[in-house]
Amino acid sequence: MKIAYFDCLAGASGDMILGALLDAGLSDQDLLQGINALDLSGFDLNIHTVYKNGIRATKADIQIEDNVTERRLPDIVTIIQDSHLPDDIKKKSIAIFQRIGLVEAEIHGTPLQKVHLHELGGLDTIIDVVGTLVGLDILDVRQVFASPLPLSRGYTHGEHGVIPLPAPATLALLEGVPVAGSDLDIELVTPTGAALLTSLAKSFGPIPIMTLKTIGYGAGTKDLPIPNVIRLLLGTQQTDPNYIIENLVILETNIDDLNPEIYEYVMTSLLEAGALDVTFNPIQMKKNRPGILLQVLCQPKDAEKLTSILITETSTLGIRKHFVERISIPRTIQIIETPYGKIRVKIAQLQDGSNKYAPEYEDCRTLAETNNIPLLDIYKLAETLARDFLSP
Repeated sequence: MKIAYFDCLAGASGDMILGALLDAGLSDQDLLQGINALDLSGFDLNIHTVYKNGIRATKADIQIEDNVTERRLPDIVTIIQDSHLPDDIKKKSIAIFQRIGLVEAEIHGTPLQKVHLHELGGLDTIIDVVGTLVGLDILDVRQVFASPLPLSRGYTHGEHGVIPLPAPATLALLEGVPVAGSDLDIELVTPTGAALLTSLAKSFGPIPIMTLKTIGYGAGTKDLPIPNVIRLLLGTQQTDPNYIIENLVILETNIDDLNPEIYEYVMTSLLEAGALDVTFNPIQMKKNRPGILLQVLCQPKDAEKLTSILITETSTLGIRKHFVERISIPRTIQIIETPYGKIRVKIAQLQDGSNKYAPEYEDCRTLAETNNIPLLDIYKLAETLARDFLSP
């Protein structure tokens, strides 16, 4: 399975993403053929090589002669729906513009169907969005990942005058995404770049495990103290395409001076706040003190609030944070009828077609206690009935 990782060294914009795809092997003729399915005129795509701090990169300049200064969301949807784009590209493109429209409507307090998209409704933005989707499709990319995004502070000029950076639309689109501050006083992530990556990326974090095949550099317009490029890593993963691949965070700390009665409350608080898993591992610490290694697995977006709980509810003075990749098996939950009552069973299919069964502990415990039957017998019965349930 081919995957793409966008390393946002200097942020992200639509033209930078297009340039990276072209630099990674996308044919300009194939890209133009795909964009021309929009059935639009008044634009020209100029593709050329530039150097950013000594790094060769591809610049995708979209030159337009567009007399329409602004469009509403229904206008853009009509353009895409009436085009000759493949249905899948149409669907994804419209979904991205609907996300842009929703945040703009919220920012300006305007009904969605009436909001003016101004710069985001221009031909260049439409081409950036459609071109990116066409490019990923041509390159046969099945999954997209991205790095945390750098955000600068400062001001820029928009249709409504001077606005702060990051642009309000950019910030709204990045809710729930890992970001980091930058000292550069310039727009690093544009609304189009934010809309594309947050719509396409499966997760944001470190480079996922892959066999690296191709690298592409897409250039931004300005020259910066750092290379103004986005770096695209194309590779393959030797895993079942049905696996779930996620970039997660592990928070951990060593504790040797906490009342053991507190740990149950800490675990409950962390799980209720969104932790995916919480573990306590016995360790031997300095001065030969027995201690606990407390580890929390979570989504990146939940790391900050879970860190706050660890600091507030335990005696720790510091937290270690690691980005990890988790590969898991998709599963379904079936309710199995037994002579003693209902039991939820998680069922996951393996690569060879066989299944894994995991009866829900709380259900099994309740039935075991109620009917005075050994818990292990209830587990075995649930697994047997689940197998029979799936038998043809």
